[in-house]
Amino acid sequence: MLAYTYTAPGRFELIEKTVPTLASPRDAIVRVTLASICTSDLHIKHGSVPRAVPGITVGHEMVGVVEAVGDAVRTVKPGDRVTVNVETFCGECFFCRHGWVNNCTDPDGGWALGCRIDGGQAPYVRVPCADQGLDVIPEGVSDRQALLVGDVLATGYWAADISGITPEDTVLIIGAGPTGLCTLQCVRLKNPRRIIVCEPDAGRREFVRRLYPEVLTVEPDGVLDFVRSHSDHGGADVVLEVAGGPDTFRMAWECARPNATVTVVALYEGAQTLPLPEMYGKNLTFKTGGVDGCCCAETLSLIAEGKLDTTPLITHTFPLREIDAAYALFENRRDGVIKVAVTMEE
Repeated sequence: MLAYTYTAPGRFELIEKTVPTLASPRDAIVRVTLASICTSDLHIKHGSVPRAVPGITVGHEMVGVVEAVGDAVRTVKPGDRVTVNVETFCGECFFCRHGWVNNCTDPDGGWALGCRIDGGQAPYVRVPCADQGLDVIPEGVSDRQALLVGDVLATGYWAADISGITPEDTVLIIGAGPTGLCTLQCVRLKNPRRIIVCEPDAGRREFVRRLYPEVLTVEPDGVLDFVRSHSDHGGADVVLEVAGGPDTFRMAWECARPNATVTVVALYEGAQTLPLPEMYGKNLTFKTGGVDGCCCAETLSLIAEGKLDTTPLITHTFPLREIDAAYALFENRRDGVIKVAVTMEE
């Protein structure tokens, strides 16, 4: 089968690989029907994910059909349509029992697919710990509706959940890329008093205004004054930093009111500075880290109920054989791209 592969730092190539087989009784083999490209894939390409292993098939956003399961798998069976979680987690270790599945101690725990073991930008993928890593897609939910459940939507749902948002809050979301837009949808479920989205790209600001007219949008220049003039206590009650730009961490804590919560889910390509003398007295609470993506069944239910819909984010579709062009489009943000779907059709 053809598989898009991290062959060397700075290089991905479409190469021929063997179809994966079961390696453990807890594995499942999934025939991928639709995959996507994530900014984290670009981080691998650019060398900012040191644990990424050259030679692995990339890709961690996918849906498909279960082809085979190991003897220990109980929750899915061949023929089931499933989403694939970005994280591998055993469900049994200390961290999993507390819901901190990103830190699972299984050898393949955490972000493994498309990073440390072969991922899903290929027609088939082996999924370890399948009982935890696969969720059955409800009847009536399409592949496109479910495609982002396992990663960017899981991240947005987790970010909104850990931020402690109340109906009295002004919430600032920094970044209207794919993860920021998923975060926006999940924040809206919390019904805060107002939501502000900061985004430099005019097309993405317009996208937000068109789909969510009640949401305020602002450019980075002047964001601090804008947030202060559209909040009740000198800044946002909750800030979610989803952009990961050179200046967005500073922007996040500067725009927060005293005693606010700042949730950082962005993946940075460089170190960030925590200037404690400058923020002394603001008494901020920071929440950071990678997604604990263990609520995929809940988000699938919300999709089935019509409360979440990420299909507008999928702006382009390419077949696997043209994935180089898909990456070029996505990486260079051409043609209004937000998310790219990749089909496995020959």
